[in-house]
Amino acid sequence: MEGARACLAALLAFGAGPVWADTVSARYDAPTTRYAHGVLGDAVEWGARVLSAEGRETRITLPEARVFEDIAPRLVTLPGGMAAIVVESHRDFGARLALYRAEGLIATTPYIGTPNRWLAPIGAGDLDGDGRVEIAYIDRPHLAKRLRVWRFDGTVAEGGLNHVVDLEGLTNHKIGWDFIAGGLRDCGSGPEMITADGAWARVMATVLRGGVLTTREIGRYGGPDTLEAALSCP
Repeated sequence: MEGARACLAALLAFGAGPVWADTVSARYDAPTTRYAHGVLGDAVEWGARVLSAEGRETRITLPEARVFEDIAPRLVTLPGGMAAIVVESHRDFGARLALYRAEGLIATTPYIGTPNRWLAPIGAGDLDGDGRVEIAYIDRPHLAKRLRVWRFDGTVAEGGLNHVVDLEGLTNHKIGWDFIAGGLRDCGSGPEMITADGAWARVMATVLRGGVLTTREIGRYGGPDTLEAALSCP
């Protein structure tokens, strides 16, 4: 369980709002084999999440029906404070994206609806310059290959994420990888979502403007390193 899947999450810098005074980190704990999907290279997922803030730790343990099927929590600044973005899977309904604070679950997308169906986060921030936080991921990167964008509406309740827009034909993960390729970059004109195309032939940069996703080729795909390199601006 060493390496990427147990690492501390990096703070995403695009959000707006207050931050906690001290260093904030999040990690997964309580490895479990109760959800035998193995999309990240093994059959071990996580049963708990630990958040560290201002010298305190808060632990949230999931019920038996759910696991964190993820690499590491991702921290984002939302109105009212920080939150951890996680991928959470249900034994009957597959994966959903969820936001947690120290007090617990604050917002989710719907479950995909089928067990052993997963999603791979791209990143979060003000993706369209409207002052609100959006979250982007690839829905079923091995099957549907659909980029989905959701917006946090400020509601602290199950739900609380509003669907914005989808775009077909993009992906960021292959079965067995213990990492998610690509991510967000900003080369001076706003955030771009870096993924591969659905055929793993091209590196793509996608932007959200006026509720519409527009994508363009920025290079040929030659392995996950080409997606990592694309995160650096030309």
